[in-house]
Amino acid sequence: MMDKSKKYLSDILIAIDLIEKFTVEISDFNVYQEDLKTQSAVERQLAIIGEALNQLRKINPNLEIENDRQIIGFRNRLVHAYDSIDNSIVWAIINRHLIKLKEEIKVLV
Repeated sequence: MMDKSKKYLSDILIAIDLIEKFTVEISDFNVYQEDLKTQSAVERQLAIIGEALNQLRKINPNLEIENDRQIIGFRNRLVHAYDSIDNSIVWAIINRHLIKLKEEIKVLV
């Protein structure tokens, strides 16, 4: 695997770890909904994940990562249609999808 690919995979893992740290004490959606600083931090890391996957697909198009197109699409919404972001979707991503992505990326590293 190319060094650039490893860098993007590492960036994804770092972003996931940061999201986990930002939300470790937030177990309730309503608390997340009220915490604008955490929302902003999480959304920034999700954008990084999406961009890293986008760059990774460009240099290694045969690499299979489940839901990569959806993740990249969500990144595009975060960046270009930020006013349409639903916090409940972000909360679901944090609680249902990040762990699976993390495990998938760890295997590739």
